[in-house]
Amino acid sequence: MSNADSNPNVELLRTFLAASGFQAPTIVERRQAMDALVTVETPPGVTLEPTVVAGRPAEWIDPIGGDHERVLLYLHGGAYCIGSIASHRLLAATLAVASQGRVLLLDYRLAPEHPCPAAVDDATAGYRALLDAGYDPARLAIGGDSAGGGLTLATLVALRDAGDPLPATGVLLSAWTDLTNSSESWTTRAEADPVVDRAGLDMMAAAYLAGRPATDPAASPHFADVRGLPPLLVQVGDAEVLRDDSVAVRDAAVAGGVEVTLDIWDGMVHVFQAFGPDMFPEAGESTAKIGQWLIAHTSP
Repeated sequence: MSNADSNPNVELLRTFLAASGFQAPTIVERRQAMDALVTVETPPGVTLEPTVVAGRPAEWIDPIGGDHERVLLYLHGGAYCIGSIASHRLLAATLAVASQGRVLLLDYRLAPEHPCPAAVDDATAGYRALLDAGYDPARLAIGGDSAGGGLTLATLVALRDAGDPLPATGVLLSAWTDLTNSSESWTTRAEADPVVDRAGLDMMAAAYLAGRPATDPAASPHFADVRGLPPLLVQVGDAEVLRDDSVAVRDAAVAGGVEVTLDIWDGMVHVFQAFGPDMFPEAGESTAKIGQWLIAHTSP
């Protein structure tokens, strides 16, 4: 694996994102920029079916010839303020193909219109809708990237606390779990990270918190008790400011007796899986491992 300093595609990505408006000063502009990044409406190897789950728009993504009894409830990233089914369809489809299982991509409510705990409420309702539809929790998984990774952890905690049957596993990609944005990697990786900017994430954290303390476990599961959660697969790039959020998840899981695997990818950036193997070969390796993990943990 290459490091960030020697990977020319990291600098290409930095230049592209700077010109795209993805790091614009307002949430509205960032939403527009993320929507404009969508280049594939129907990814290869899957079929798409729009639906409504627990009152929220969602999309079934089915790999052709896959196992329809295994489902990954996928929670997209976007700092709780941006992102959509369209923006994360390609990544979700890649995971569907890799795992040969269904993916349910949920359009949970966003801040500032719907601050915390709206996202957690929608994610838990979406999972419960799968149970109500007859899916076996032993064949279910919850996963997400960035804010969606933090939301995955917060949702698992909320389901545990409510006494719901838990899914077989959780998958966290570059998870944002600590909205205080105060870990050491915010300093040590600031220059290396081309994707996450401090001003933008602080702005969107404030919008999602809406006056709640950043240490509230519903918003920052970094501060939650994770005992009793299902096995976790945690992946993060070494060249991202949120690196230490994932390390902290691993440490909390180990301390709480939760099975956990942490993969730190040398030289990789925030949610590098979304940029595909043409830009980062490691993206293909990563999604293949996620697929293998999901098959191992959700197969009978």
